[in-house]
Amino acid sequence: MKNLFTFLVLLAVAGTSHVVEAGSGDQNNPNARATQMARQLAQKAQLSEGQYVKVRQLNLRLLNNMQDAKTRLASDPAALDQQIAELQAHYEWDLTAIIGPRQMLAYNQNKASFMAMSSR
Repeated sequence: MKNLFTFLVLLAVAGTSHVVEAGSGDQNNPNARATQMARQLAQKAQLSEGQYVKVRQLNLRLLNNMQDAKTRLASDPAALDQQIAELQAHYEWDLTAIIGPRQMLAYNQNKASFMAMSSR
């Protein structure tokens, strides 16, 4: 029960910070997007507090790596596509180490909406 309460408080704080960050007009803020992606997965896959924190960190790393790849490979679309596919594969590999099989099923069922956020 205590873990559930702590998780809900964490979600409320994350939601508040997301509203503040989004309200500042910075739509490309990786921290806000990582939080939003983690919250969405937490709702769909019922993540624990610890899983939420790890998934948010994983999302932030994915978003930063994707932005880096877009900057480095802007002139080579084929290489950019290849790099993004590799980043996505590594992300999903790392995600399977964090969440359980049923949660991964929920991720796979909602994958399009999760990845749409990361590719913005």
